[in-house]
Amino acid sequence: MPRLPAARYLEHLRADSRRFRDVLADCDPAARVPGCPDWTAADLLWHLAEVQWFWAWVVENRPSEPAEDQPGPDRPDTYAGLVAAFDDHSARLVAALETADPAEHAWSWSADHTVGFTHRRQAHEALIHRLDAEQTAGEVTPLDPMLAADGVEECLDVMFGGTPPWGRFEPGPGHVRVDLSDTGHSIWVQVGMFRGTNPADGVNHDGTDIRVVADPAHPADVVVSGTAAALDGWLWRRTGDEQLTVEGDRAVYKQFREAVSHPID
Repeated sequence: MPRLPAARYLEHLRADSRRFRDVLADCDPAARVPGCPDWTAADLLWHLAEVQWFWAWVVENRPSEPAEDQPGPDRPDTYAGLVAAFDDHSARLVAALETADPAEHAWSWSADHTVGFTHRRQAHEALIHRLDAEQTAGEVTPLDPMLAADGVEECLDVMFGGTPPWGRFEPGPGHVRVDLSDTGHSIWVQVGMFRGTNPADGVNHDGTDIRVVADPAHPADVVVSGTAAALDGWLWRRTGDEQLTVEGDRAVYKQFREAVSHPID
């Protein structure tokens, strides 16, 4: 599935950040966020402000790796201050990406160490938190189908897939095909196991995992279908599965569900 051009990610980042800000500016600061129930509207506003501050800093400074005690911005004491801080940090991120070549090297926590990673990841960060803001305020609007389709692939391949250097993926026999009914894309996923011990904390990991793979040239064990927006929202646990259709081996589907059930903010 082809990715969007960097310029398109930047357009979406601008538009969804603006929508996020405008919705929350008039929202009750104490309103609960349905997709992240531990957060209030004020927490959500500060979360994306901090995230956009951090990635602006990464693009501007190109660290080999951020220090664990890297200082961040101070959280304002008032809601108006939070809105103003978001405006500043968001504008800084957009300006940093506008002047950077997406192919240039830049740190990330993923295997993709380019500025282009930040273009893509932050477009989706803004999209999902825009949805959070709209759900909090009760003003939900449609997601862009092509960005949501790219978001489904990113969620499966980057947020839930991927193998850190200290672990290994052991592929299993089951394959799931995710069909995006409105964009015509299909994404194949292989179900397996992830095993390894994280050297940072000594925690052993041994559980169901997935990998995005090429079409294996045989029928899928499970087919999950829905619009790009419905699938993107579901994978991020912002919407339910009422708009999805599932066909095939229920045991393989159960494994797939286990692999994509981890909460991501």
